[in-house]
Amino acid sequence: MSTSTDHEKLLQRYLDGHITPEEATELMEWLLQTGAHRQVLQRMQGEFRELVAERPEIDPAVSQRMETRLLESIRATRVRRLPVSRWAAAAAILVLLGAGGLYFLTRPSIPKQTIVQVNPVSPADIAPGSDKAELTLADGSVVTLDSAGNQVIRQGETLVRQQNGQLLYSNGTQPAVGYNTLTVPRGGQFQIVLPDGSRVWLNSTSRLRFPTAFHDGRRIVELEGQGYFDVSPDAQRPFIVHTRAANVEVLGTGFDVMAYPDEKTMNTTLVEGAVKVKDVKLKPGQQARVEHATGTITVAPADVPQVIAWKTGFFEFDNADIEDILRQAARWYDVDVTYRGKPGDLRIGGRISRNLPLSELLKMLEANGAKFSLEGRNLIVL
Repeated sequence: MSTSTDHEKLLQRYLDGHITPEEATELMEWLLQTGAHRQVLQRMQGEFRELVAERPEIDPAVSQRMETRLLESIRATRVRRLPVSRWAAAAAILVLLGAGGLYFLTRPSIPKQTIVQVNPVSPADIAPGSDKAELTLADGSVVTLDSAGNQVIRQGETLVRQQNGQLLYSNGTQPAVGYNTLTVPRGGQFQIVLPDGSRVWLNSTSRLRFPTAFHDGRRIVELEGQGYFDVSPDAQRPFIVHTRAANVEVLGTGFDVMAYPDEKTMNTTLVEGAVKVKDVKLKPGQQARVEHATGTITVAPADVPQVIAWKTGFFEFDNADIEDILRQAARWYDVDVTYRGKPGDLRIGGRISRNLPLSELLKMLEANGAKFSLEGRNLIVL
């Protein structure tokens, strides 16, 4: 049986570039074990921040996603004191978050599968989504956005800067306020910093309508699709997210809103702070579900890391049915799904990187009993 010292040696071998695929698999499984190594991961977080501070060339958005993923691992484990070196911490982070990495845990009856590295996307495969969107300005003109673009858009006294897959608004002083709409297509995602400093991550097939400045007593935006909100505190100006099913009102908090029209419910999941959904106040870790058909609201505990996994670059499922999984896949990979057969009562749990091509996701689903055929961008369930 491997000891903690053995795994520390594996950490160093990974950093040195000498680790084998089998050793990398063992290392990842050890780091993500439930019920162990929490203090190791906590120290890794501190070391990670120091290392990133010394490496200014690392994209801040990338480092933020990496640390978020690390924190999820910390929260999922229990306390056990084990030493770990500074460079071993860096190696562990690379194992946890390496490009193309995949960690997929099925039901107990199905063996665990781990893929550390994959080959580039083949011409016949479908690549994952990327940072892309369209910004419709108040005058009706449309600006195309992507991860590579850097530009400045002027609207009166309001300046909008596009930098590395996100938009940053300055809060203009002009009394006249226009409305912009950020539309993320299938196969896309995008970030925006609103005029008040609030940050929004938009998932694929989502739309956010917002003013170019917040001047009155409330900050109101409209959402269709899915967005994660990190709202700037302002007790004098409540922040309201308007959806077709309900309004979400906050003062300053982090929360996820999933309001796709093809889902049965609009879900609001509170990460920190406090929000109200249809006058029902949530506590951190709770989720409110509003049925589109009836308007009925229910509140229950939420698996927060699972809900916000999309924001940090993962699909995560817990006893999910195949149709739910394929709706998410259709949005991210920009494919249509056709059912020629009934998938049956197939339930799947696991986590898989959204940076992988579609074929890798399908392999995981097929290992659990699903069958598919891909014709162009039409995914057929057999």
